[in-house]
Amino acid sequence: MKGIIKHTLKKVTLELVYQVVDERTTELIQKIDEVKKKQEDDFRYIVQKIDTDIGSVRNEIGQLRSEVKSDIGSVRGEIGQLRSEVKAEIGQLRTEIGALNQRLDAIIQMLMTLRTDQK
Repeated sequence: MKGIIKHTLKKVTLELVYQVVDERTTELIQKIDEVKKKQEDDFRYIVQKIDTDIGSVRNEIGQLRSEVKSDIGSVRGEIGQLRSEVKAEIGQLRTEIGALNQRLDAIIQMLMTLRTDQK
């Protein structure tokens, strides 16, 4: 009888251990599933955030490119205007130099005439 009781007690103890292991395993699996779901949600959020940030950066780069192109166009226009002004100034200086050369020629001729008249 002692053997039957011992055997029954072992069997009941093993069943209780198996039951506890099964319950604990189920809890662990649930927790692992929760962690997996949270991880997937976090990854989705991070990927979405990265996509949004990349889109923002691309927009800013596009705006900067437009601004740079606009600035380059403005600078080119100003350079063209400065070239025109410099060319106009050079032309005016050439005209004034030509007029001065004519005056100098006239003065030299007058001096030569005066010199020949004095002889």
